[in-house]
Amino acid sequence: QVQLVESGGGLVQAGGSLRLSCAASGSISSIANMGWFRQAPGKQREWVAIISSGGTTNYRDSVKGRFTISRDNVKATVFLQMNGVIPEDTAVYYCNYYHSGINYWGQGTQVTVSS
Repeated sequence: QVQLVESGGGLVQAGGSLRLSCAASGSISSIANMGWFRQAPGKQREWVAIISSGGTTNYRDSVKGRFTISRDNVKATVFLQMNGVIPEDTAVYYCNYYHSGINYWGQGTQVTVSS
């Protein structure tokens, strides 16, 4: 089992910044992919950014140039630096850990962007 604990969400004004963190513990593997997903009210969960164990990153188009995903493999932690946030970024953000065909999820952290 893998446990994920997120932190760093909150209320921010449009144009501001937030940094989300997610610490993994338990039966973790250094070769697992990690990432961030989000779910806005009334919408399906969508992926935001993914980072491989080797540091390869992918972003959904709407956050490219604004968000940066990174990870610390020693501390088994993944980060999401959110700059230039817009009201459309408002959602519950979930940390994801993927390894050997299994997805693990954090409890989610609320991000609210005011206009």
